[in-house]
Amino acid sequence: MVVVQPAVNLLDLAGPVQVFDAANHRGAAYRLEYAAVADRVDSAQGLRLADLGPLPDVSAGDLVLVPGPRLERTGVRVDPELVTWLRRSAAAGAEFAAVCSGAAALGEAGLLDGRRCTTHWELLEPMRSRYPRAKVQDGVLFTHDGPVSTSAGVASGIDLALSLVHRDHGPATTAAVARALVVYLRRPGGGAQLSPFLSSRAHVDEAVHAVQDHIAEHLDRPHRLADLAARVHLSPRGLSRAFTAATGITPLEFHQRLRLAMAEDLLTATDLTVSAVAARTGFRDARQLRRLYRERHGAPPSSLRA
Repeated sequence: MVVVQPAVNLLDLAGPVQVFDAANHRGAAYRLEYAAVADRVDSAQGLRLADLGPLPDVSAGDLVLVPGPRLERTGVRVDPELVTWLRRSAAAGAEFAAVCSGAAALGEAGLLDGRRCTTHWELLEPMRSRYPRAKVQDGVLFTHDGPVSTSAGVASGIDLALSLVHRDHGPATTAAVARALVVYLRRPGGGAQLSPFLSSRAHVDEAVHAVQDHIAEHLDRPHRLADLAARVHLSPRGLSRAFTAATGITPLEFHQRLRLAMAEDLLTATDLTVSAVAARTGFRDARQLRRLYRERHGAPPSSLRA
């Protein structure tokens, strides 16, 4: 559900929406609906958006996207009817993603209380003052805290949406969406809880990006250095040097980190056995998965279900 406010910034709205639409063309099932307090809204850039639906009832797990309106000297005004609806939606179990100044709407509804959040740099101090219980973060592109996600300035809404696609559908779909939109997944949100896929994308080496995408899209297959190098017309030594310089790790280590992260996701979110997870993520057997997981985390994979 996309909530459209008066003076909405078009990129705040269109960027994340196009990410979800592109994901739908690659197997996702996001249902894009648009609602507002009024059936017509003028965007900040002068484009009128019409025939918007009324604010509907939502269900547990539904995602409410709140693009940000234009910043004015007086700050951001939020319609009381929208505030009431956001509170009701939260009580119903909805999830929320606010882009840029859209975080103010969540703040007015009390949904940022006790949560890490961020917003446009011009709103950071006003947000801290108006919502003292919110943990407003500086220097990050986006945050996730329970059912509430927020992003910084305008274009970071794309990064936020890509991170949600990654959460819902994994690195392969995310890489395909980023490639379709001609953007690189090189802007992690900040903080320690980054996926190994996103945290290793902060570089501009196109050959290395191409190899990372290929590995992510074929996570359960073995990857020889020579084969990866041939894909990007480099020698194995040349790829190894370029990959390490760009990411700080080798292609093998990157592959292993992705497989372990996916295994952790599957063990946490499904009832698959360790053997089934090992097969799905390309490990030789459950014993190899258990050994590598213990080496990295100091505990067996079964600890995820303790």
